[in-house]
Amino acid sequence: MSADRDPGLFGPESVTWQMHGDPVMWVAGVRALYLQALHPRAVRGVMINSDFRKDAWGRLMRTADFVGTITYGTSAAAEHAGARVRRIHRMLGVDDPELLLWVHCAETDSYLSVARRSGFPLSEAQADRYVAEHRESARLVGLDPARVPATTAELAAYFSAVRPALAAGDDARTVDDFLRRPPIHPLLVPARELLWRRVAALAYNALPAYAHELYGRPAPPPDRVTRQLGATGRALRRIPARLRWQLPPGHILKAMARLGPGSRPAPYKLRSQAAILDGGPGRAQQTDGGDSTRWRTPG
Repeated sequence: MSADRDPGLFGPESVTWQMHGDPVMWVAGVRALYLQALHPRAVRGVMINSDFRKDAWGRLMRTADFVGTITYGTSAAAEHAGARVRRIHRMLGVDDPELLLWVHCAETDSYLSVARRSGFPLSEAQADRYVAEHRESARLVGLDPARVPATTAELAAYFSAVRPALAAGDDARTVDDFLRRPPIHPLLVPARELLWRRVAALAYNALPAYAHELYGRPAPPPDRVTRQLGATGRALRRIPARLRWQLPPGHILKAMARLGPGSRPAPYKLRSQAAILDGGPGRAQQTDGGDSTRWRTPG
């Protein structure tokens, strides 16, 4: 297949393709950072081996660029991005499969949980499919896909197993402080207070209850948070998609230029798939073990 028609690792028919184009992914990304910081060994590796304190914004944007590349880029671009991440992990000595799995599962759970609670239309089977699709992103960062959760039930079981190892130590507090009040230019302080702190607070509130207990900061009741996420999702989705997608690095627009307008990510495309997927094996089960399996699509 020529590069100009290459659908990439996931392609326009995937749940990942549709969901990652939704604007609540920014809230989900911040939630993932909060959750990842609760693994003492994982967050210690970040603090020791990266420039998080000096270039936290750059790190956030590089993460967003990586997710955009592996979702909407060509297969070659995704493989190149994965190879670069694996090389950096080896150089820094943070390629421990246990830690990579934690980071992967925290991201997958955060993206899925925030999307569903905000009203993004995902059936139970589509949620399972999303988790299974992300064994591919796990492979890119150096994990064996066979050892990565493939359903929401398996993801919930993973969190139940790892929970005793989690704690909010000094490094987690540093991440918390940064996310609540990141250093910025003085002229941008009003925008931080008006916009960013609301995003960070919503992301924190969207964490599972055990995370709130570890951080020691309360959060509103889960039902209220789900309503807040729904209101935020509706507000963000009123912003024209092409305007949102103009923001750098523009992966979605590049993918549409490569594959045609029919590749445009849109939630309604998943509704037509739901009846087929929900009738088959592997349907997600509701459990209390993890966060992403506890929330059905509102409505």
